[in-house]
Amino acid sequence: MRLIITLFVLFFTLLFLNLAHAAPQAHASTKQVKGHASEASPNDRKRKKVDKVSKKVKITPSRKTANTTQLAVKEGKKKANVKSKNKSTRTAKVKVTPPKKGYKKGYGRHRVDEMATAKMVGREKSLKLSPAHKKRYQRAKQTAMAKLMHQMGKPYRWGGTSPVTGFDCSGLIYYAYKDVVKIKMPRTANEMYHLRDAAPVKRSELEKGDLVFFRINNRGTADHVGVYLGNGKFIQSPRTGEEIRISQLDNDYWQNHYIGARRVVTPKTIR
Repeated sequence: MRLIITLFVLFFTLLFLNLAHAAPQAHASTKQVKGHASEASPNDRKRKKVDKVSKKVKITPSRKTANTTQLAVKEGKKKANVKSKNKSTRTAKVKVTPPKKGYKKGYGRHRVDEMATAKMVGREKSLKLSPAHKKRYQRAKQTAMAKLMHQMGKPYRWGGTSPVTGFDCSGLIYYAYKDVVKIKMPRTANEMYHLRDAAPVKRSELEKGDLVFFRINNRGTADHVGVYLGNGKFIQSPRTGEEIRISQLDNDYWQNHYIGARRVVTPKTIR
């Protein structure tokens, strides 16, 4: 029994001693942990504050740089406005010229501008001809008129261009002038009226040999043509069933259908 009691006593004493040794170490460890925590907390707080401040602070450009960028933007806008104004003024200065009156291509050079051809007549009037050239010019006109007058009484034939078969209105003119002028004579009245090399002539300035044009059936600008003979007369091949004859230009019918005249035989166009 004594042994058991002594063993229990020894056991409890050992336990007590172990507990006494272990208690201060744990207390010290807790103190050390608290010390570490207290030491680390100020640094951590500073870092956290710095991070918060850096997040709050926005990177804003300086006033000088902002002002310079604003000035650059304003200057760019001004330049763009100036360019647009220059372009608008340039476009305003450009004159929009209407297209010239053109006609479908056919025979010779078709008339583009009546004013240009009117100037041509004025130049020809002021042109000084040599005696030899003047003789050639007069001979060409006489040849054309003689060919026309020799066809008097021949029957009208649609599409005809020969003295054997007969002539239509434009076929008669084609036959009389094709070998007299160096330009290529067209075949229809409408093409003759629009021929560029045939200068327009006022009615008050008509001369022997000028072509006179009429619009009768509204087929194109001109659908009938004759040749002026002087003294208010012209030669023509009228229509089917009739013969080539001389008519009065002052007749009411021809006055109502008259549209203009052209001069084909000139000092420049003769062969």
